[in-house]
Amino acid sequence: MLSTSSIRPSTSRRAATEAAQGSSDVYSKNGCVLVVGGTSGIGLRLAERYAERGADVIVTGRDEERCARVAAGVAGSCRGLALDLTEPDVVADRLRAVGPVRALVLAAIERDVNSIREYDLARATRLVTLKLVGYAEVVHALADRLDDRAAILVFGGLAMLRPYPGSTTVSTVNGGVVGLVHTLAVELAPVRVNGIHPGIVGDSPEWVGKGNVLDGVRERTLTGRLVSMDDVVDAAVFLLENAAMNGANLTVDGGWLLR
Repeated sequence: MLSTSSIRPSTSRRAATEAAQGSSDVYSKNGCVLVVGGTSGIGLRLAERYAERGADVIVTGRDEERCARVAAGVAGSCRGLALDLTEPDVVADRLRAVGPVRALVLAAIERDVNSIREYDLARATRLVTLKLVGYAEVVHALADRLDDRAAILVFGGLAMLRPYPGSTTVSTVNGGVVGLVHTLAVELAPVRVNGIHPGIVGDSPEWVGKGNVLDGVRERTLTGRLVSMDDVVDAAVFLLENAAMNGANLTVDGGWLLR
């Protein structure tokens, strides 16, 4: 005969599963999922994940036609919204009809190669504006549309810990993301704010086809495999939905930094 204590773990697991299955209802009934920078790559994959689960999803990108086209291709409820974070003065106006927001994902990026010896001031200013000023302005514009259960996820990257030739601005802004996460978590409490810092993502648009580089990364990764976009999306969902995660900056690299 089974004891009561032997039944409890399976009961707890079943309850947790039911709660997870019902999380899409929570999002659809209590606000949208807004993915800033959601028209390609990891941002789009995350938007697709939430749309598949029944959430009302909004994806943004710089080009209005592309936003509409990408959103139309997502299965489920998904809308496109043109938003350029390098123009922070117009962010609030562009977001005026958005809300309430249950999950805010700041994933917009721009590739920049900039060294300190050949420093391109215009490119550096553009990236800093996009990723630090622009990210902060989005949160500022939506602050009164985030309820106490809302969560914010800010994308950074591992160039802050492992710089490479030409990463001067990228390393700097990704380091700034850590500070932004901390201050937002304090200022917006009890809204949860976390950062996610992927390493090289082997199947992302930026890295597909770069076999020679990826072979070296795989060798240095403790798991013996490259991080995938789905790996990053799984980690993103964890940070958005686990009620105990707040003020954290999670690296997703398969142990690459340890070698």
